[in-house]
Amino acid sequence: MTMTHLPERVGRRCQEALNSLHSTVYFSPDLPDHLAGHGIDDPMAAYLAGRSAALGPAGPGVVTAAFYGFRHELVARHIPWVWTRVSHTTVVELRLRSADATLRRHLGEAALSAPETAEAAELALRAARAGDRAGRPLYSAHADQPVPEEPHLALWYAATLLREHRGDSHIAALQNAELTGLDALVSHSASRDGMPKEIVMAKRGWTEEDWAGAEDRLRARGLMDGHGRLTSSGVQLREDLEAETDRLDRAPYEALGAEGAARLTGIVGRLAGLAAANGAFPAELLAIFAKR
Repeated sequence: MTMTHLPERVGRRCQEALNSLHSTVYFSPDLPDHLAGHGIDDPMAAYLAGRSAALGPAGPGVVTAAFYGFRHELVARHIPWVWTRVSHTTVVELRLRSADATLRRHLGEAALSAPETAEAAELALRAARAGDRAGRPLYSAHADQPVPEEPHLALWYAATLLREHRGDSHIAALQNAELTGLDALVSHSASRDGMPKEIVMAKRGWTEEDWAGAEDRLRARGLMDGHGRLTSSGVQLREDLEAETDRLDRAPYEALGAEGAARLTGIVGRLAGLAAANGAFPAELLAIFAKR
């Protein structure tokens, strides 16, 4: 397929819409409820199992490496213990079943069966198939899974691949910028669109001491000031990181072309907006979405 040059940020805007739709599963009780039936009652264990299951029964080192921004001790608390309770293949199946329940609840049958949803699935799958596996473990692992038959699940599946393709690409950009996973989180939290520190620490396992150490490293590089705010150099670095991620993540959206990417962005954006209106996301996340 011939690749075409895209206007700036077209791919990023498309991926943001896709990621919003994909992320509904992370704020849903469906997968934790399923896994509770297997004796897994910690929400973080459910998250780690659900997102890493496509890698196989991976150990904590592999999951820490692939996820990048999680404290290894948090990962090792749950991985590989979860695989003694449930197989990774079962978790893959339960995650898809959970996505189905979540989307049906927050979108409704009319949206799921609409021709636009099937069109978006076709576009997203075309984009996902154009991704590059090399150096992208999470994208590649999910790309090995079969494509669901129902359009709304095929769309969610493709959104998952595209989310992980950008995530794997972003890790490459972070490493090139010599930012550890925690340093990246701290600098992002201090940015305009960043998650609040309290949420990041609770979800990633970092301590106050860890966080303070990362701030010291960023200050030593001139990226953060004494009040925990990004300097102009820090702001520029975050912008450069996103631009480099755009470059590394461009192939899926170049495969669609500007018109196809815009069409996919519009349809998925409306679906994500409907999900948000029906309570799919917590209020603090909606506030971050509103800044974009």
